[in-house]
Amino acid sequence: MNHSFHSADRGTHLKIVVVALVAGILVAGFGIAARSNVDYSQTAQSAHVIKAGKPVVVTNAGTSEIR
Repeated sequence: MNHSFHSADRGTHLKIVVVALVAGILVAGFGIAARSNVDYSQTAQSAHVIKAGKPVVVTNAGTSEIR
């Protein structure tokens, strides 16, 4: 039994590629399945606008001063 990847035969390389491909498909499938359970018709997304208030300067004393 040889434990080196560089000296492995063609069959071993093919097995590694197939296992990596199957693992990648499983991970992608799990990600799609986990994300597709959200019902977008019931969750309305809206942007909230935040208006700027008066400018504030913070001093070294830890108090704020409104200009």
